[in-house]
Amino acid sequence: MSVTDADIAYATELFSGVGPLTTRKMMGGLSIYCEGQIFAILSSEARIYLKATGDFAEALAAEGAEIFEMGGRSMGYWTLPDAALDDPDLATDWARRALAAL
Repeated sequence: MSVTDADIAYATELFSGVGPLTTRKMMGGLSIYCEGQIFAILSSEARIYLKATGDFAEALAAEGAEIFEMGGRSMGYWTLPDAALDDPDLATDWARRALAAL
């Protein structure tokens, strides 16, 4: 399974307030960049994850976010909180926080 054009359009529209975005397909998913910095991925199952460690990862976990694992190993990405999935302003806020934490 891989992401569809509709999945990509949804994710880039959701984060459009962050600034100029670029994307790159990889392994059935998508990497999402702002000014050359990767801050999010769209998995092959069309789930959106933010790059996070430390305090920012803890903030995401407190909102119910789930960590992305592959082969039982953490990949350093957490799901975008559910409340932000239909709220571009909230999604943009989380994305800016992800970028600031990098």
